[in-house]
Amino acid sequence: MELSTKLFNDKTVFFTSLGCSKNLVDSQVMLGYMGLDGYSIADAPEAAEVIIVNTCSFIEASKKESVDTILDMADFKDPENGRCKALVISGCMAQRYAQQLEAEIPEADLIIGTGEYNKITLLLRAMEEGKLEKKSFVEIPKFIHTEYDPRLNTSPFYTAWLKISEGCNRNCTFCIIPKLRGKLRSRSVESLVNEAKNLASTGVRELNLISQDLSDYGVDLDENNKLSHLLKGLTEVSGIDWVRLFYFYPDELTDEVIEIMATSEKICKYLDMPVQHFSSNVLKRMNRKITGEKIHERIERLRTRIPGIVLRTSIIVGFPGETEEDFELLLEGIKKARFNHLGIFRYSDEEGTPAFKLQPKVPLDVIEERFDRLYEAQREIVRELNGEFLGKVIPVLIEGEHEETELLIEGRHFGQAPDIDGKVIINDLSGRKVEIGDLVHVEITEVLDYDLVGRVTSLS
Repeated sequence: MELSTKLFNDKTVFFTSLGCSKNLVDSQVMLGYMGLDGYSIADAPEAAEVIIVNTCSFIEASKKESVDTILDMADFKDPENGRCKALVISGCMAQRYAQQLEAEIPEADLIIGTGEYNKITLLLRAMEEGKLEKKSFVEIPKFIHTEYDPRLNTSPFYTAWLKISEGCNRNCTFCIIPKLRGKLRSRSVESLVNEAKNLASTGVRELNLISQDLSDYGVDLDENNKLSHLLKGLTEVSGIDWVRLFYFYPDELTDEVIEIMATSEKICKYLDMPVQHFSSNVLKRMNRKITGEKIHERIERLRTRIPGIVLRTSIIVGFPGETEEDFELLLEGIKKARFNHLGIFRYSDEEGTPAFKLQPKVPLDVIEERFDRLYEAQREIVRELNGEFLGKVIPVLIEGEHEETELLIEGRHFGQAPDIDGKVIINDLSGRKVEIGDLVHVEITEVLDYDLVGRVTSLS
């Protein structure tokens, strides 16, 4: 029996995007397609006819969050709780566990993999017309959006994530991402510059470059599509003030890229460079193509050529086989490298990764104890590094009122990325009127654990 074509009466959608910024961009493209098809965004799940959960499946905690969110959203299919007529599961968990989700969450109407999200409106239309012969649409990921795909930037109007490639050619033993996102697929420089122009025309002045592996960008394209060409092209886009780089692996860091960062007025003196560990033994077990000594050499080279550069990294504590000696090398490495921002991940055993079979496993209580030691060491480092801003006048991008009080304004400086780093809290506007999205000069007068406090000295 065919479904009525009136299944969706007012075409409303509620969207929940979990996990990383790369997943968020996929969500924004899906929303772009739905907007073109006449959908409007509902403010709450109980008001939506279509609910989409774009899931994450990187580690155990993210899988649990995804499942909990799906089950919460499934409640709105009950007419007493909401008006949902289509519950859609997309993203990494859909790619990884489509069959299990279909069997264990019968409330799900559509399951869409990481390479099929651009088909969202076609699939919903087929569902409405009763033409769907299956629930799951999961293939080997090949799609990556371009400037021609619609995209609704749900971030604040002045900032955007720019996904320059999809997939990954690395085979780190702890990581499931290549199986979920496929092989590396780079977008062309021309495509990315055109999207940057489109974003700038809407008021975006800050671009955050993301991918699974920024350092591998363009290896699948010709010589005219390399990272150096991309960075130069983006700095020429009118209206863009800041370009920030994420996920640049230290083994691929070249003098050419360092020089561009050092000399460009628009490329932020900021680099997200995942190191994962400083013990060469652990790095080898992770299948990382670098030693702890080489990582320190790269960091020294960066700091020598770009004084004041802000460095962010991520590390894994408790990787299988990590001895106390390995951990001490990690701890000492963190103290020596002195990262401004550090993401510490407890090792998560993920089925389907080579590390799942590695022995011996580090006991959970040992992982927690090591995590705490790293956290405390990093907190001291951050406070000392933030102290170097004291008394300086720096550009700050205004984001609005402080979340706790309207008496304070908050923003970010070049070394603070959206959502993941600290803030600059402004307690004195010096009689000046500022608007969200303004770039202003702020004198730093106080240092907190992760945030800075200051007063506006002038408008840009």
